[in-house]
Amino acid sequence: MKSTSEVVADITRRLSRSWAEYAVEQAGGAASEVSWPHPFPLGRPKSAELASRFGEVTREVAEWRSWASDRGLPLRTESRRVAGTDQTLPTHITVPDIAKAAALVGGDWIDRLDRAKARAKLLLAGFPNAGRPTGVLRASDEFSDVDFALLLETAAWFAATPPEVRAVLTPRQVPVEGLHAKWLNTRRGLVAELAGLDDLGLLPAHPARIHFTYLDPEHLAAGGRRHDSASVGDVVALPYEPGVVLISENKDTAVGFPQVPGGIAVEGAGRGASTHAAFPWLFEVPVVAYWGDMDPDGLEILNEFRGAGLVTASLLMDPEAFEEWERFGTNADPQGKLIGPRPPRLVEHLTPGEARLYEQLTSAEWDRVRRIEQERIPLAVALEALQCLCANLQRR
Repeated sequence: MKSTSEVVADITRRLSRSWAEYAVEQAGGAASEVSWPHPFPLGRPKSAELASRFGEVTREVAEWRSWASDRGLPLRTESRRVAGTDQTLPTHITVPDIAKAAALVGGDWIDRLDRAKARAKLLLAGFPNAGRPTGVLRASDEFSDVDFALLLETAAWFAATPPEVRAVLTPRQVPVEGLHAKWLNTRRGLVAELAGLDDLGLLPAHPARIHFTYLDPEHLAAGGRRHDSASVGDVVALPYEPGVVLISENKDTAVGFPQVPGGIAVEGAGRGASTHAAFPWLFEVPVVAYWGDMDPDGLEILNEFRGAGLVTASLLMDPEAFEEWERFGTNADPQGKLIGPRPPRLVEHLTPGEARLYEQLTSAEWDRVRRIEQERIPLAVALEALQCLCANLQRR
């Protein structure tokens, strides 16, 4: 027979599936498909098992009868023949309604149900034609009351505002009191769904940018600018034709990199490489290298740049570099959290050495540091490594 904790887990799962539908039904919306009362099976041991462990089963039956009686829950029973005797054994425990289920599960479920019912009333009153009110309730379940009220007010504004008015506004300019751009940008889909729109219809986001530093000594000696940026879609007129580009994930190392004839240091932009891949001139440079942290994230980003067709080589991101600079390593991420093992991702664009290092750094068996930040390596060392890389590629 199941234990009480196993049945409470079953009750919790049904409660999790039905609370939003229940709240909408109570507020006058569509009826819930997950009905209450509901009988939860306790398990049905085979006759041979009953006979072999009859004493244990007797104790389990007594425990279930006591547990059900204490909570005012009816037990469904059946008569079974055990070792030549007729026995009455419980088969199901019936939970009469969702409120009782919430009380049995405990935690914050009672408050959660009360909050959901109150919010469902507001939701249906303000948006009687909402196509998926239960989905909105679930998506906003963890909202504070202030955020939920802001959701309703914001959706109402979008539903009532003509497209031509919305089309000239940025998220920051939407005239709803208490609304700010970050709040709206992280809840666009929810607001649009509640407002009955396919899209909020605001001005598109500003195009992504890359930032870079000119490293060529002749250009700098002639008074040329050292730092520059470019937006995706703009025409980029470089002051000289680059012979080598170093994409450096850390801004400080990109900005402070030593001079390199024909060189440009480009700041990384985290995951994906899609922004950098939008600039055709980066594909025309003879040598493009990536320099990031020696950790799983850094190697995954390197793999993503290669997947975008940009990077031909890495800088100081192989097992040999790890061995040399491990003394400066750490087991903490940038937020100070401990870095532990994790399932490896597909990194099909790494070299065999890089892939071996990645596999080690993600492995549960790895008992050494899991991260070496690139800025712990002196820039003079990185410059020498870049020069060697360029020389080796030119000899090929």
